[in-house]
Amino acid sequence: MAKYNIKERKEKSATYRTLVNPNLMDELKEKILEIILIQKKYKDKDYSAKKLAEELGTNTRYISAVVNVKFHMNYTSFVNKFRIEEAMTLLVDKRYQDLNMEDISDMVGFANRQSFYASFYKINGMTPRDYKMAHFAKHPTELTRKKTAKKAK
Repeated sequence: MAKYNIKERKEKSATYRTLVNPNLMDELKEKILEIILIQKKYKDKDYSAKKLAEELGTNTRYISAVVNVKFHMNYTSFVNKFRIEEAMTLLVDKRYQDLNMEDISDMVGFANRQSFYASFYKINGMTPRDYKMAHFAKHPTELTRKKTAKKAK
């Protein structure tokens, strides 16, 4: 588990999580999903929990509490999960085969390649490159079609 300096975190209980009204928590959960997932704010490198809290008219403690209780992860992991899911789609999409990992990382909202690789590895247990290679090992016709098209040009 030493690869990419990923460490297991100990479960901590924060009292403020239990103080948030359950109805408010449900309401904030829906609003957070709307903004992060539907509006695709996860793609914005500079979109922080602070900006989200300001947009929702609340504070970062409430955002943190909702994400922890409702999604069982911290804010950064929550946002990175959507980034990695999109990156996985792009990595196996024929239209994006010529892009390098920095391009993919940038497209999905990571500030740098290192954080992209660390998050990808944490979620999938393999690097983005290994993921891409494993996909094309299972679907070799997609790769050969692309190479044939390149030679024809």
